[in-house]
Amino acid sequence: MKVILHIGAHRTATTSFQSYVRRHAGDLREDGVGFWGPARTRKGLFAGIQPTPGFGLEAARRARGRLLLQMKKAQTNGVQTLLVSDENMMGSVRLNLRKGRLYPDIGERMSRYVCAFDQRIDKIVMSVRGLDHYWASAIAYGVGRGHALPDADRCAAVAQGARTWRDVVADVSCAAPLAQIEVIPFEVSVGRPDLMLSACTGHAAPRDNAPEWLNRAPNAAQLHALLTERGEDAGAVPNRPARWSPFDRAGHAALREAYADDMHWLVAGADGLATLTEELDQTRAGKTPPHGPHHRGQGHDIEERRMAQPR
Repeated sequence: MKVILHIGAHRTATTSFQSYVRRHAGDLREDGVGFWGPARTRKGLFAGIQPTPGFGLEAARRARGRLLLQMKKAQTNGVQTLLVSDENMMGSVRLNLRKGRLYPDIGERMSRYVCAFDQRIDKIVMSVRGLDHYWASAIAYGVGRGHALPDADRCAAVAQGARTWRDVVADVSCAAPLAQIEVIPFEVSVGRPDLMLSACTGHAAPRDNAPEWLNRAPNAAQLHALLTERGEDAGAVPNRPARWSPFDRAGHAALREAYADDMHWLVAGADGLATLTEELDQTRAGKTPPHGPHHRGQGHDIEERRMAQPR
């Protein structure tokens, strides 16, 4: 049985992707594809893999045994390809915001997952996103859930941070040296969970007739209203229904340049650590035809493709 981990990152439409896969789980099972998403991984399946107060090596040993048992059951039930999707395997947005760095503990975290899966991970799929859009979305998401609005100095520190996707990919590769690592830019997968699934598994992907855009970051007007309701200063957030970013022009430029460097590194071969998928082959979705160009005007799809492009 082939085991594929889809680990995110956060803020790259992972929730929408997982919802799509769940909706088509029955069709996928007929094709030999099994799916474990957050509804399963966060309800006990992964418990003990990451250390928590009071739970150490014994909890990790039990977690490994539990995972191997469930994998054996899946294989017995005819699963030939197991897709496990949970962006929290990478870490958390909260830690990223607190540290002002991209997934600073991902190496240690992924090492524990590799051990729990008994080194049986065949492929790890990562999504990356333009750093200016990633951080703007993460910060808006965090503020919407109670985090303080970062000041100009904090935003400048994030924009000038030395850690980029290249470092994240390198850490994952070091933690999982036996697994193939595939990197898919958010800019080419947004709004197309069917093609994302096909790229992950190599199997034909059912056509999605009910596109969703879940877990969106609040826009400027929504953030303005939230801050006002909490009694905080909302002056830095304009009261208009548009994407909000906390970065000034210099911050945007620094983040875009860093992302361009990341993409150049990936295109050049990523030092042999990972493979970049720059285009999702629409012919993979063989059972059901992919959307034609005339379908791409559907609201969020065209907006995200336009806004996500690095400049």
